Amino acid sequence: MDKKNYAIIMAGGIGSRFWPLSRTVRPKQFLDVLGTGKTLIQQTYERIKRVCLKENILILSNSLYENTIREQIRDIPPENILFEPQRKNTAPCITYGAFKIKKRDAEANILVTPSDHVILREDLFVEIAREGFRFVSRNDALLTIGIKPHRPETGYGYIRSSGKILGKEPGKWTLAKVRQFTEKPDLITARTYLESGDYFWNTGIFMWSVNSILGALQKYMPALYRQFQEYQDAFNTPDEKKAVEDIFGTCENISVDYGVMEKAGNVYVMNTDIGWSDLGSWSALHEMSERDPAGNTTNSNKTLFYDTTNCLVRLPGYKVAVIQGLDDYVVVEEENALLICKKQEEQRIRQFAENVGTRFGNQYV
Repeated sequence: MDKKNYAIIMAGGIGSRFWPLSRTVRPKQFLDVLGTGKTLIQQTYERIKRVCLKENILILSNSLYENTIREQIRDIPPENILFEPQRKNTAPCITYGAFKIKKRDAEANILVTPSDHVILREDLFVEIAREGFRFVSRNDALLTIGIKPHRPETGYGYIRSSGKILGKEPGKWTLAKVRQFTEKPDLITARTYLESGDYFWNTGIFMWSVNSILGALQKYMPALYRQFQEYQDAFNTPDEKKAVEDIFGTCENISVDYGVMEKAGNVYVMNTDIGWSDLGSWSALHEMSERDPAGNTTNSNKTLFYDTTNCLVRLPGYKVAVIQGLDDYVVVEEENALLICKKQEEQRIRQFAENVGTRFGNQYV
């Protein structure tokens, strides 16, 4: 395994679209959502250990989750768990990780991944990651992983490729230059993307050399770059915590997609099908779950469906539930909260959760 290969696992989100299962105190990356016996962050960490030494894996999260991370990821070096004092999206998180890695190895290559995604074809992911590391080690390139869409999805951002294939492994992946990043589309636009063949789901998984990403940050986000550069001598010293608090207290709240990827001219995409889902919604979980002939799925053997289709029901195991006459609904009870929502309206769940917190208190979110 190449000692120059590093990884950043981003684990600071709260998964509010997965409320009421995902809560601020224990978001979905720390839950066994799929019933595999491992939480999502544990699955991610085990996957990344197949392409990086554990000494080269950094986990960036919020200090609120320090104990949870140390409980769930027991073999990672303690100094490899980094904490953001505030949530400021992915650009500051990635910049912090990149500066830390640069101090360890000035020629490092980096894979960046969210902690709460599902990848079913892990062997193919490992193959693609190794190929990606080779590519970014030889080229000044910012590489992203794109997924060939198989439905008109409105919950994902999209990557438009140039269409010119620069490399490929038949049946596994193709490499092309990126022409454009696009926002989450409406249904009509998503159907157009699906039919075109040039658009791919944006996974938020990136690969680059440490010099390529720091160079891009210096060029396209100079203020953020300067903030970290100014404090870099404090990293890996007792003064690091105070330095990071100062940086995050004033830095911009922005994603690396907006700050860098949409502006840079050296962005490439590896298009593949690794059985990926961001599990960003209840519909995504419904699609990945085993369903009955009517399209219903439940975590409980004490649920009875009558005249009900395409529903996801998740309830405490000790409860009996009878669901009648629903079509395309999400029904989720977790601890002190119950959600009943049309799947086509689930993009509003984040706002629902915020409203619950405002009106009834943070103990419900």
